[in-house]
Amino acid sequence: MATMDSPYAPPSALPPAGKPVRVHHLAAAKAQGERLTMLTAYDAVTASILDAAGTDMLLVGDSIGNVMLGHGSTLPVTLDEMAVATRAVATATTRALVVADLPFGTYEAGPAQALESAVRLVKAGANAVKLEGGAPRAATVRALSDAGIPVVGHLGFTPQSVNMLGGFRVQGRGEAASQALLAGASALAGAGAIALVLEMVPQDLAAAVTGALDIPTIGIGAGAGCDAQVLVWTDMAGMTEWKPRFARAFGEVGAALRQAAEDFNSAVRDGSFPSAKESFAS
Repeated sequence: MATMDSPYAPPSALPPAGKPVRVHHLAAAKAQGERLTMLTAYDAVTASILDAAGTDMLLVGDSIGNVMLGHGSTLPVTLDEMAVATRAVATATTRALVVADLPFGTYEAGPAQALESAVRLVKAGANAVKLEGGAPRAATVRALSDAGIPVVGHLGFTPQSVNMLGGFRVQGRGEAASQALLAGASALAGAGAIALVLEMVPQDLAAAVTGALDIPTIGIGAGAGCDAQVLVWTDMAGMTEWKPRFARAFGEVGAALRQAAEDFNSAVRDGSFPSAKESFAS
C-alpha cells in the first residue's frame, strides 16, 4: 500500500494475468493488505467469464442446490453433483483458485470420510475444498492438510446447519457467541486451514477475527473488514428479483437475458429469424 513516504504501491501479491492463483498468493495478499475476490460458479460458461474478469477465487458452492437445482437449501446436494460441477468449472478456469464445497453428509463422520470425499473433488479439478464448522472440524482440517489438500473453513451462518440454527440468522451476536466463533476460527487456522469464510457475522466481530488470524478471511454479509469478499454470482449479476440484504447487484444480467429470449421468440414468430445470412444455400 502507498504511504506518506512513498506514493507508489508495491507490486501485487497476486500473479499476473495468465498465471494461476495459488495458496501462497492468498497468504501474501493477506500480509500485504491486498483485497481478494471470490465468486461462485457452477458451470464452464460462467466460470470462463468470471475467470477472464480477473476473479481471484471461484467457489463451486453447494449453493448450486438453491441457485441451479431448485432446492430450498443446500442439504440435498450430492458429492456426485459437486464433482460434475467442479470438473466443469476447473476445465474452464486458467487463473482463479478453484475451491469446491464438501456437501452435507460427506465429511461429518470424521477425517477418513472427509479425505475420501475431498479426493473426489480434487481429482475433478478443485485446488482446495471447503467445509463448515469450527473446533470439532479441526482434526479433519489437519488430516486433509496432511494429505496435501488445502482446506477453506466456514463459520458464522453455516447453511448445512440451517435446521439446527433455526433458519437464516446472523451468528456471533453476544459475548459467548462471539468468543466461541473466535475460538473456532483459531482452531481451524491452527489445524492448517488456508482461509476462512465468515457468513452473516457482525462486522466488528468479523474484523476482530480477521485481525487475529494470519490466514485470509472471506466475508459474505460480514462487513468490509474481511480480507476478501464472496458473493453468489447470480446475486452479484442481478439474475433474480430477490437477493440477500448483504448482496449487491453489479449488473442486470437477468433482465438482459429475458429481453434476449423475448427478442428471439419474436423474431422466430414473425419470420425474421433465421434470415438468408443465417441459412445455407444448396
